[in-house]
Amino acid sequence: MSEYVIRSGDRAAFLAGLRELVGFLTANPAVVVPRHASVAVLVDASDSASRREGVESVAAPLGVPTEDIGQGYFNARRDFGPIAYVVVAIPPEERQ
Repeated sequence: MSEYVIRSGDRAAFLAGLRELVGFLTANPAVVVPRHASVAVLVDASDSASRREGVESVAAPLGVPTEDIGQGYFNARRDFGPIAYVVVAIPPEERQ
């Protein structure tokens, strides 16, 4: 059986933070916004099959495919306008 850990946070706090950011930017039009932005979810797993499974578990509800980008890396991405929601799994030796 594959084992992976998804570095997830407090959903309610994350959503509240996004709403707060939108409110702040709406109220302060002089504040510049980035051309593109990303939100990333990281998957930890020691083996390739588990890393892929972890990414697939997030990609499925997003409705996007999992990509094998080589050398033990997997990712999936869904764009919301200029903002990307990304899930990525990085081999353990690269996280050191």
